[in-house]
Amino acid sequence: MANLTTTYMGVELKNPLILGASNLVSKPEVIKQIEEAGIGAIVYRSLFEEQIQLESLQMDELLSEYEERNAEMTDLFPGLKHAGPKEHLYNVEKLVKSVDVPVFASLNAIYEPTWVEYAQELEKTGVAGLEINLYAVPGYFEVTGESIEDKQVQIVKAIKQVVKIPVSVKMSLFYTNPLNFIKKVDEAGADGYVLFNRFFQPEIDIEKEEYFYPWELSNPKDHMVGLRYAGLLYGNVEGSVCISRGIYDANDVIKMLLAGADVVQMVSTIYRNSPSVVSDILMDINKWMDDKGYKSLDDFRGKLSRKSMKDPFAYQRAQYVDILTKSEDIFKKYPMV
Repeated sequence: MANLTTTYMGVELKNPLILGASNLVSKPEVIKQIEEAGIGAIVYRSLFEEQIQLESLQMDELLSEYEERNAEMTDLFPGLKHAGPKEHLYNVEKLVKSVDVPVFASLNAIYEPTWVEYAQELEKTGVAGLEINLYAVPGYFEVTGESIEDKQVQIVKAIKQVVKIPVSVKMSLFYTNPLNFIKKVDEAGADGYVLFNRFFQPEIDIEKEEYFYPWELSNPKDHMVGLRYAGLLYGNVEGSVCISRGIYDANDVIKMLLAGADVVQMVSTIYRNSPSVVSDILMDINKWMDDKGYKSLDDFRGKLSRKSMKDPFAYQRAQYVDILTKSEDIFKKYPMV
């Protein structure tokens, strides 16, 4: 049987399959099934700035409730500060202690002090690493892309200065040049890159004439853009490359590894196909490697990356032009008559 062990941000994993951040971690019985199926690591669901600030506000309101009652009671809670989202931190630590695979925390903040403080708090839970979600939706025309990127790079630097565990950046595709931004955060000390974050987009109910946010899983082909960037990044950055979104079966995982990814994250396929899909994927990867004569993942990782291929334009414009020049082929697959 092939050796599926790998490393992600310097952390050794028994295989490249990682459960991505999701509500699946709230079900102990499901996590047990996923672990028994052979998952290589788990990312705990994100801690959000909004949770932190809400709990802070609630604590402030609780403390101020007694301020005007009488002089003796003004010092009822001397120097007490809000503890932050204790329940989240407790649950992360509980998961770390309950499973035998590495657990990574996930943080989605807004303000630099929050990023720094809770990166440190999450590190104390015993997690193997931290995944930070750099999520920025400009709400003003005056905000430039450069200013957003500079702020995010500073956040990476600030976090790396205060924690010892490895830090990955889960980023969106909405940069003018994602490769350039990844290079910036790579130089800022990031240990890995999760490509790409899947944001929930607003929808409109035309009958009620109001906004709503539909709960939808990723689609099987959503991994294709990640594949392109895995192929472009391989051998060109110091950090590990993790592909997220649309990873459904062993074929998807193998494609990402051939392109140059170190690991993949999956969530939707587990919702759709149950935790047992993890063992099915591992079995199919093993069979493919045995059939090909590969003993380890490094035997073929990056084999089809831009750096390894003879055609340097395979991942760029020439590929696009080649597809369009053969556009008539689509009628063979989808005949109109």
